[in-house]
Amino acid sequence: MTEEEFADFYRRSVHRITGQLYVMTGDFHEAQDVVQEAFVRAWNSRGRLDRDLGPDAWVRTVAWRLAVSRWRRLVRGRAAWEQRADPLTSGGPDPGMVDIERALRDMPARQRQCATLFYVCDLTVDQIAAETRLASGTVKTHLSRARARFADSLGPRPGVRTAGRATDRPSPSGEDHR
Repeated sequence: MTEEEFADFYRRSVHRITGQLYVMTGDFHEAQDVVQEAFVRAWNSRGRLDRDLGPDAWVRTVAWRLAVSRWRRLVRGRAAWEQRADPLTSGGPDPGMVDIERALRDMPARQRQCATLFYVCDLTVDQIAAETRLASGTVKTHLSRARARFADSLGPRPGVRTAGRATDRPSPSGEDHR
C-alpha cells in the first residue's frame, strides 16, 4: 500500500473504526487511543496488510487486541467502569442508547466483540470468525448468547407484540393469561 493509498484508507476508515471500537469497549477515549495505535502499527506494516481480511479488519483486530491488553493490565478494571459518569446525569445519550450500552457492558468481552462486529460493523458470521480467529459455531454461540442478554437486559417494550398481543394492553377480561 502506497503512502497515498494509506492516507486515503485512514481518512475513509478512522471514524468508522473508532466508533466500532467504542461500541466494543464502551469507552470512547480508549477507543480513540487504541485505534490510533493500531493505525501507527498499520503504517509500519502497510506493505504487508492482510489482503484477505482487508486493512479495515486488520486495524480493527489490532485495536481490539490492544484494548484487551490494556484492560488486562488494569488492576481494578471493574472499578474503572463504575467510576465513569452516569450518562443520564451528565447529559449523555438518550435512555435507549444507555440501555444498549449497559447491556453491552455486562456482556463478556468476546460476546460484546462478536455482537458489535455483527450488528454494528455488519459483518457475516464467517467474516467475524476469520477476524477473531474463532470457529463459526463459536461465533454463532456468542451471538445467540448476546441476543439472549439483550432480551433480558432490554426486556419487553410497550406496544411490542409478544406471544400474539401487545404488552401494554390487558386482556379483554382484565385477567392476566400469561
